[in-house]
Amino acid sequence: MELRSFGSTGLAVSRLGLGMAALGRPGYINLQHGEDLGEESSQAAMEHRAHRVLDTAWNTGIRYFDVARSYGRGEEFLGNWLRSRSIGRSTVTVGSKWGYTYTADWKTRAPVHEIKNHTLSALQRQWAESVSWLEGYIDLYQIHSATMESGVLEDRSVLNELARLKSEGTHIGLSLSGPEQQTTLRKAMALTLDGLPLFEAVQATWNLLEPSAGPALSEAHAEGLGVIIKEALANGRLTNRNLDPGFAPKLNILQEEAARFDSSVDAISLAWCLVQPFVDVVLSGAVTEDQVLSNVTSCRLNLDKDSMPRLMALAEPAHAYWATRKNLPWN
Repeated sequence: MELRSFGSTGLAVSRLGLGMAALGRPGYINLQHGEDLGEESSQAAMEHRAHRVLDTAWNTGIRYFDVARSYGRGEEFLGNWLRSRSIGRSTVTVGSKWGYTYTADWKTRAPVHEIKNHTLSALQRQWAESVSWLEGYIDLYQIHSATMESGVLEDRSVLNELARLKSEGTHIGLSLSGPEQQTTLRKAMALTLDGLPLFEAVQATWNLLEPSAGPALSEAHAEGLGVIIKEALANGRLTNRNLDPGFAPKLNILQEEAARFDSSVDAISLAWCLVQPFVDVVLSGAVTEDQVLSNVTSCRLNLDKDSMPRLMALAEPAHAYWATRKNLPWN
């Protein structure tokens, strides 16, 4: 798999990365996540599964891994895997995030699965927790789902602490969420401390259904930020698992393109992201080894001029997309 430089950070990343959101806890919002897990939802079973999927990802050439404090035991699973496989520090790039606390207590159906807290005390506590599981491996530390409403980009104490971590060698980024991703990203890019930009990377939701952040992501790439795409499959909505009758015409387009390229729907959706010039890494949210292998085939696809207009027609209004996402059930 192709490796490339990640913005101006000096880090090397694989074009496809593996995200741990659905691997570190038994409940998540991806379509049919519960069916993927079956009865394998104990902590020991989940860690065994995570290690199998990580092994498959590594063997296909994936060298970027994404995790967060709120992904259940995701950091623990990843850290244990890195050490048990004797993965050399210079051969892998790891990004984690702070700002949400996991509260589901290993339950699939919980009143609240995670709580957002972008305060200085949360950052300090969660940084120490991340280091305890991933010591020596954290290359990139990101604000988890920064928004204008959270006020995190105006909290000078948080920004100063992030600058301190940056001065000690950890690259600093932010992930985005919601229909105002562009506004948040542009505010973040305008932030400077002592005359220097604070943020070196951005992780955003961008896919065939929700491409609204594209212009700001292009600007970020041009300014030297590394760009990571999350939710490229729209939590399973851009796969054959989306059985919503209203989505059927769009799924038919995806299936026709997949047949034309002798590929799969998920690979077509990921390839669309990979072909964008502003994208450095596209995250796979695979939960099984077969999903990893199917996702990775996207790296071999070269979408042509006939595909582009058909696929672009799948986009929906940003607010409609986020309203649908908000109602996806944890399973």
